[in-house]
Amino acid sequence: MDEDKIPQEELDEKLVNDAFQELLDSYLSSRHRKKVDLVTKAFNFARQAHKGVRRLSGEPYIMHPIAVALIACKEVGLGSTSICSALLHDVVEDTDYTVEDIENIFGPKIAQIVDGLTKISGGIFGEQASAQAENFKKLLLTMSDDIRVILIKICDRLHNMRTLESQPANKQYKIAGETLYIYAPLANRLGLNKVKSELENLSFKFEHPDEYASISKKLETTQKQREKLFDEFTKPIREALDGMHIQYELKQRVKTPYSIWNKMQNKHVTFEEIYDILALRIIFTPRVREEEVNECFNIYVAISRIYKSHPDRLRDWLSHPKANGYQALHVTLMSKTGQWIEVQIRSDRMDEVAEQGFAAHWKYKDGLEDEEYTEDEAELNDWLRTIKEILDDPQPDAMDFLDTIKLNLFASEIFVFTPKGEIKTMPTGCTALDFAFSIHTFLGSHCIGAKVNHKLVPLSHKLKSGDQVEILTSKSQHVSPSWINFVSTAKAKAKIQAIIRRDNREVQKKGEEILIDFLQKNQQEYTSAVADQLAEYHDIRKRNDFFVALGEKKVLLGEKDIDELTGKNKKDHEEGGWLKYVPFIGSKKKKDEPQQELFVVPEKFNRKKPIFITEANISQYKFPGCCHPIPGDDALGYIDNKNQIEIHKRNCPVAAKLKTSFGNRILDIKWDMHKTLYFDATIRLGGIDRVGLLNEVTQIISAQMNVNIHTVNITCEDGIFDGSIELRVHDRDDVKTIINNLKGVPDLKEISQIM
Repeated sequence: MDEDKIPQEELDEKLVNDAFQELLDSYLSSRHRKKVDLVTKAFNFARQAHKGVRRLSGEPYIMHPIAVALIACKEVGLGSTSICSALLHDVVEDTDYTVEDIENIFGPKIAQIVDGLTKISGGIFGEQASAQAENFKKLLLTMSDDIRVILIKICDRLHNMRTLESQPANKQYKIAGETLYIYAPLANRLGLNKVKSELENLSFKFEHPDEYASISKKLETTQKQREKLFDEFTKPIREALDGMHIQYELKQRVKTPYSIWNKMQNKHVTFEEIYDILALRIIFTPRVREEEVNECFNIYVAISRIYKSHPDRLRDWLSHPKANGYQALHVTLMSKTGQWIEVQIRSDRMDEVAEQGFAAHWKYKDGLEDEEYTEDEAELNDWLRTIKEILDDPQPDAMDFLDTIKLNLFASEIFVFTPKGEIKTMPTGCTALDFAFSIHTFLGSHCIGAKVNHKLVPLSHKLKSGDQVEILTSKSQHVSPSWINFVSTAKAKAKIQAIIRRDNREVQKKGEEILIDFLQKNQQEYTSAVADQLAEYHDIRKRNDFFVALGEKKVLLGEKDIDELTGKNKKDHEEGGWLKYVPFIGSKKKKDEPQQELFVVPEKFNRKKPIFITEANISQYKFPGCCHPIPGDDALGYIDNKNQIEIHKRNCPVAAKLKTSFGNRILDIKWDMHKTLYFDATIRLGGIDRVGLLNEVTQIISAQMNVNIHTVNITCEDGIFDGSIELRVHDRDDVKTIINNLKGVPDLKEISQIM
């Protein structure tokens, strides 16, 4: 029968049945108790509930819950309770069924998880609300009841990312930004390594399509060369392991495009300069399970006889597993071709935990309800308790909350000892004061210093792994606002802010009274909008901070404030104020031509359509100083509180927060420029100093490219020079061409563009 003549309903039916069969096959091949009837019942219920509804891509809606359930089963290793919850996860939000209906049909456990998932994605958030951060808060609250809520939410996000193609560009940036900011680090913290990598990669692909394509192509073209290197490198290792009669498997790990790009950005290096694109994994089955740690070290000893190991790059995650349960021994060896190659040694059990995360082996796993916790699960409980502590003292600003949670949960760890020799896990970069607050709030708020390894150090001293720390206190010590600048853990930040807020309330009240009094004397009415306007006029972001500044006499009110309220300052603003937003330097405009007003987004504005920036309209948009986008950059627009549009690079840290918190205000930006305006760009140079080098560099830039050099800043030490050149260019292509031309200069070793 010709497929064109088959009714759409029959095609959909086959599509759905095949997808469900794949889910059943995956479930039946897992190690869980087989509750096929329950899974089938959940599938039939969800299919009926979503009947007739389609996704943006055009496929039946039920395909999404099936896909999420398959990810939960196959890639996270969850059982029937989670599979059923995944199949039902959108029923309460999108149909007329209630949580009570789910409970009556499927029991309290599944209903509780579905309820948790509904709370996370549901909710009506106002235009001003920091929706995603509030969502995240809910997500963590529900998660502390049942870890499966967050695991299924991550599976849901992964499927949304895999099918993001059907969404408009502005939605893609919002969802990709949110994924990088929240879900990928969360997956990492739960030990879901494969899921984390895929989430990062997909986010990268949608935010920076050209860079993604370029790195993927380079990985493809260098694949044969990598395979040859891998075969030559592993040959003697295989012989050594065979001689030890170990049952093993060798896998090559290739860095993902996202992690390669990240390294290129952070280290200012090119693709070719990244040495650890290839790594080797030795996964073995231990003869005796209790001896797996010893066997890792035996393998390490055997291979370090073949290749020279790098003394500073031995990472022992065996004795001290990472907080997400990851265990392995990492060693970097010098290959015969002069390349450093990282080797990761781990047992099959460690490999499973590394790929799927110990959240998959959680106490709720089917049939394990009554058993005692394992060490891994006790670790996860500690983590959930940390979240509870942060939530007990909620932040007034949801965005700050997101940042502190992110700071605390996703940093890598160090191990420090108490005076009695107990081990405490702390985030990298934490200080003695963080350590004090981690033990007790009283200890933190009265801390005057510490002894680290028996030496006296200040509160701001950064701790290193292996430090022994004793906290010194004094009853006369009080929390100082400056402490917030050097603590890094969420708990310390939250406690300091809570104490300062308590102290500030009095000052704040006093400041508010000063303002009300001032306005009354000048026949002005007090409203919150007036307070906000004056706060902005004094460059203070929040109203309460403005009151504190008034209370502490840091801001004094006068005639200019009344001028601001009555509009007399407006002329001054227009003459100089917003010009700082204009990014370009030279244009062909005449001096007497009037300046364009900033574009104000009308009420019925189509946010799905891209905005094209041209020479004619560029001055209608704001270009804040956080990331300096220039034509050719991957950019996005953000509608600010005044309904004007800010332009940011897509990988700008400020944009990351905006995507996460105000996704509905993100716009797609396209450049339509014709090389008539000039923009600032800075290139960083490094290399070996010699006579005439700087002259060659400036010749290439000025003579060949006809580009204007604005400033040159070069320092030279012991024959090595380092510096930056600020240029006037038309667009990103100019910068790329200049960098490529400079690569031909002998003795120039490092060339990169500063963001």
